[in-house]
Amino acid sequence: MAFQKAVKGTALIGGGAIATVFGLSQFSQHRNKHGALVQVQAAEAVPVRKEHLPTREQQLVALQSSGEFDVLVIGGGATGCGCALDAATRGLKTALLERDDFSSGTSSRSTKLIHGGVRYLQKAIMKLDFEQYRMVKEALEERAHLLQSAPHLSGALPIMLPIYKWWQLPYYWIGIKLYDLVAGSQCLKSSYVLTKTRALELFPMLRRDKLVGAIVYYDGAWPLCLLWAPGLWVWASNASGGLEIVPWISAACLLIVSLGDKSWKEFDVRAKCVINATGPFTDSVRKMDDQEVPNICQPSAGVHIVMPGYYSPDNMGLLDPDTSDGRVIFFLPWEKMTIAGTTDSPTDVTSHPIPTEEDINFILSEVRNYLGPDVEVRRGDVLAAWSGIRPLVTNPDSKDTQSLSRNHVVTISDSGLVTIAGGKWTTYRAMARDTIDAAVREHNLEAGSCRTMGLQLEGAEDWSPTLYIRLVQDYGLESEVAQHLASTYGDKAFEVAKIAQVTGKRWPIVGKRLVSEFPYIEAEVVYGVKEYARTAVDIISRRTRLAFLNVQAADEALPRIVDIMAKELNWSEQKKKEELETAKTFLYYEMGYKVKTDQLTDSSEISLVPSDIERYKKRFRMFDKDKKGFITILDVQRVLQSISVQMDENTLHEILNEVDLNKNGQVELNEFLQLMSAIQKGRVSGSRLAVLMKSAEENLRRQAIPVDRSGGGL
Repeated sequence: MAFQKAVKGTALIGGGAIATVFGLSQFSQHRNKHGALVQVQAAEAVPVRKEHLPTREQQLVALQSSGEFDVLVIGGGATGCGCALDAATRGLKTALLERDDFSSGTSSRSTKLIHGGVRYLQKAIMKLDFEQYRMVKEALEERAHLLQSAPHLSGALPIMLPIYKWWQLPYYWIGIKLYDLVAGSQCLKSSYVLTKTRALELFPMLRRDKLVGAIVYYDGAWPLCLLWAPGLWVWASNASGGLEIVPWISAACLLIVSLGDKSWKEFDVRAKCVINATGPFTDSVRKMDDQEVPNICQPSAGVHIVMPGYYSPDNMGLLDPDTSDGRVIFFLPWEKMTIAGTTDSPTDVTSHPIPTEEDINFILSEVRNYLGPDVEVRRGDVLAAWSGIRPLVTNPDSKDTQSLSRNHVVTISDSGLVTIAGGKWTTYRAMARDTIDAAVREHNLEAGSCRTMGLQLEGAEDWSPTLYIRLVQDYGLESEVAQHLASTYGDKAFEVAKIAQVTGKRWPIVGKRLVSEFPYIEAEVVYGVKEYARTAVDIISRRTRLAFLNVQAADEALPRIVDIMAKELNWSEQKKKEELETAKTFLYYEMGYKVKTDQLTDSSEISLVPSDIERYKKRFRMFDKDKKGFITILDVQRVLQSISVQMDENTLHEILNEVDLNKNGQVELNEFLQLMSAIQKGRVSGSRLAVLMKSAEENLRRQAIPVDRSGGGL
């Protein structure tokens, strides 16, 4: 009867539902008014936010002492948080239980788009499917709501459809214009046609041959990987934002539950109604209620990769609606990088699968189809890769997930368990509305109507596009860091700036970066802990986007992140070591570090021409003066000193460790040749050792050139 990992415990019910709650991966059972047994998973509680977030001790006390809840929501992703918010704003006493961090599942692994679904509209028209049309219509309405509720986090993004056949131009133009028409007054901006010349001006990386023109339409972009929006942020905004909150704070306090430490504490939570909003785990929870119930969800995997920003323009995406295997690929600018992702790969697993080399190569091949020959698409330019499970609703007559939409379904079991399944990120608010409507009817709950339309997320109220200037002027932050804080936290960016440390430099005055190439600062780790981050993975993947943007950068930032969290959370040295190892394992398997490092192994083939081999051997010997056949940190330090370059020992150790395949503390000639071969083939890029050795070689050559005066020269 175990639900996923480390799930234990039982509890029986009298009149209302009882959930038995544990401290980490928690489990409960209850019998509701119908008398049937339901099992749920939970973690730890967070009460409603007023001026300051309460401590975790206060959270636990509140959860245990609040009596019977009207609604108990299981799952802290987009849908679960939406259900909890909707219920609380109606005056229902609500608890949300989540076994992990907010948005740690599917919700943080999306394509970062808020969209109605162009391809769903195409299917609706081609198949005369009114349900598909209604889903697109609803999604476009919700798109407008999301953009209005979080102007600091979201915005309109132009997306280009390149056209390579003349007959496709009117076909796609009609389809996109219908997309605008369905949006009606909520159309972001009108779509338009581009000539070939203009398309290449806006997207110069495009393949030029056979290009006829392009069509540009607009959808919404939502850059975050985490769900404090609309998880913590939506909840917090309506507990402390510009609404009258006294009625439902006192009579309908919203409790959020988050991952805690590894201590197991059992206690009971009573609720009149339990809502199952567990995404890919929907059927697992339903079968705990009734073993005979048929599955209603079919998992579908979406794989995404992140590449350097030069693969796409800063402010325009690209959509390939018809790839070689029929899937759709998005190619989008994201956080000054480029994200490329697929949709609808059937899978039998409900946990997040590891992105495979086959997945990554498929995306790269599709990218090559659209980019010109002067843009070399290199395997080594994949900076991160991840795969997320999308819980689509199954049609029993469907053979694969490509025929499925993201329509949501609300079901109620004989025991009264309310389940919300399917849907999509964009429509989370509408899904929550329908779910709470069903719960209120089924359990005769005294509640008002839905009040979530028009609510703003925390940080939106006093945000403006120029807010970052105040951060620069008032606190002495770098402009890039200030822009990042303003666009992430909105008007709450000042709270982060206030706790930023002094750098000791003339400029910036405050704001120590976690890694040099990204605008994330150490103060965000401290702030993340206050926002209930409890693991290093929470910070690198959901309080910042480091793990999703560049796994190597995230790996480099981990030691400092763990040190900061240890100070805030009083971790022991053993706990610090465990957190570091857990986070490294997460990066290695779930974020693509494994497939990245697999590009250079001790069995990698060396495919260099003899002249290149000799050239690289000569470069290697400049460092290996003693002809040992390998180089160490001391060898590199000696060469750097000779050209007056200073680099600390820890950095040098990291640089050599990237290439040290057998991990013996030294880089052998064969390892260096394997590296250079992999670089030539495009399987590895951005090797710091390769760049350092090449730069040192060029500096030493310049020093060796005699500078004799000649014939009256100055």
